[in-house]
Amino acid sequence: MTPKLLIINGNPKPDSLCHALAREYARSAEEGGAEVTLHHVGELAFEPDLHHGYDEAQPLEPDLQVLQQSLKQAHHLVIVAPLWWGHLPARLKGLLDRTLLSGFAFRYQKGKALPERLLAGKTARLLLTMDSPLWYYRWWLGSPVERTLDKPVLGLCGIRLTHRQHLGPVHTASERERQRWLGRAAAAARSDAQRLARRRT
Repeated sequence: MTPKLLIINGNPKPDSLCHALAREYARSAEEGGAEVTLHHVGELAFEPDLHHGYDEAQPLEPDLQVLQQSLKQAHHLVIVAPLWWGHLPARLKGLLDRTLLSGFAFRYQKGKALPERLLAGKTARLLLTMDSPLWYYRWWLGSPVERTLDKPVLGLCGIRLTHRQHLGPVHTASERERQRWLGRAAAAARSDAQRLARRRT
């Protein structure tokens, strides 16, 4: 069975390094035999705010309906995002708020504290860019994106975070360094496609 990958570029800038990394990952994964769906958060038409929290249903825009379907079909999720003020861009956070809904990503059951994980069996990779040194992100900040996404978000839905890549500092990187990072994204895509293909045989 062909591995299905969903890539979400969480940087709303159209000419960002994240945009290039997501495209390179997609290209390499397709060459490796995977079926790839790529969404750029800046190109999706949706309201990122939950106006009533989760107390009232907020109809999903067509782009979010498509994204949910892509996630439902995917075996592997790749989130490419920059670190802004120690965390994810607001629009990407809004995308997660709006799409990982009860009844789609998880479901509470009477008498049980933890919900049923409706997206169980999927894996995920984080590819993060940042201007801070990698040691500062990991040891001083404590890897805030992973601490928020791993168990509280992805894990709650049943998605297992298996790989993390940190690229930076971006603001001082040479063109040679950026090309090396693109190569790392391509290598990760080949590895993911091969691993998923083995799992599906």
